[in-house]
Amino acid sequence: MEDPTRVTMTRAKPHPATKTKIRVEVIPHCSMNSETGHLTDGRFGHFSFLFVPRAGKRSYFEVMTPPLRFGIVHDFRCPPASDITMPQVYAETFEQIELAESLGMELCWFTEHHFIEDGYLPNFVPVAAAAAAKTARIRFSTDICLLPFRHPVRLAEDLAILDNISNGRMELGVGMGYATHEFQGFDIPISRRVSLTEEALQVLQLAWSGESFSFAGKRYRFSDLRVTPDPVQPGGPPLWLAATSPAGAKRAATFGTHLLPQGPKHLTIDPWKAAVEDVSDRRVGLIRGVFVTDDPEKEWEPVAVAEQYRRDVYVGLIKASRDHKSEVADRSGPKKTRTPIPLNPLAWTVGSVDHCVTELEQLITDNGITDLVTWGGPPGLAPSVMNDSLTRFANEVIPKLRALLEG
Repeated sequence: MEDPTRVTMTRAKPHPATKTKIRVEVIPHCSMNSETGHLTDGRFGHFSFLFVPRAGKRSYFEVMTPPLRFGIVHDFRCPPASDITMPQVYAETFEQIELAESLGMELCWFTEHHFIEDGYLPNFVPVAAAAAAKTARIRFSTDICLLPFRHPVRLAEDLAILDNISNGRMELGVGMGYATHEFQGFDIPISRRVSLTEEALQVLQLAWSGESFSFAGKRYRFSDLRVTPDPVQPGGPPLWLAATSPAGAKRAATFGTHLLPQGPKHLTIDPWKAAVEDVSDRRVGLIRGVFVTDDPEKEWEPVAVAEQYRRDVYVGLIKASRDHKSEVADRSGPKKTRTPIPLNPLAWTVGSVDHCVTELEQLITDNGITDLVTWGGPPGLAPSVMNDSLTRFANEVIPKLRALLEG
């Protein structure tokens, strides 16, 4: 077999989150982007390998788990009475994204909500395009894009364009939404959110196939449609699906996506893994606020106030929707406790380098997290106030985590 890509062979230390060894067949003639680690067949590279010859068959590698990736997440918010302006939020966020890339971070995610007075980001497409034009390596995704509010063909076109602007650095995390006022604002019955989400996922996968397709669903119907331009990544940007329940976890497994767990492990990650035949090239992503400081009592307080605002808005949305997540939201928040609630995106890890390493190592190990991003801009504060903490996170915390978890 011809060497499909240049890979350094090293003896692998098992990732603590995945004890069992899983065999993955390497596809010949694929190539790897040496900066992003992304293979042309849509898988992720930069694994540690053990070569295992197989007589009469193509070569195989024994792989532990996808490599860890870290980054930032932004929602672009400027609450009333803030000392900053919305243009300042956008300008400093783009500067911070460039900083994150220069620090070696791999990820930048964007969130989405609608009709919130603080200007919460309603559309990730223009900001992803602007950020992609300013960077060269960092990968972009969403946590999450609300599929019921997006026409899937238009979204497929938008992502294909973004994938070309970024030269293959786009991913897409999606979910069905829960906020009642958003469905009312778009005049969409909330009862349709499951069917709209599932059909949109099917259409996205067909639209990025590189071929004409027809689709006849309950919500969407297309005949002999060819979506252009083609994305850079074969098959399109990798898809992620948010899950708050076993049903959502099984949906992610059915559609073959990576997972964004937004609920307890036994309700999200465990049923997803049980339903996935091979998790060796699947990823599990999480938002976890990280604030690195040697004086948390002094330096954390201003950020805690801003994060309490974030928590209060989310809790209001969740309670108004009568969603099952409201109990979890009640038990979270930076002013109540610094002890993280596993898999809750409102929770924070705050403290010294050693404290952050210990807490995050356990979080990653216990849940099999492969992708972790921290909030880059507390609502009402200039994003730049987080830059010192982000720099320490990148330079002092992440290297220690990699040494512990990847060997």
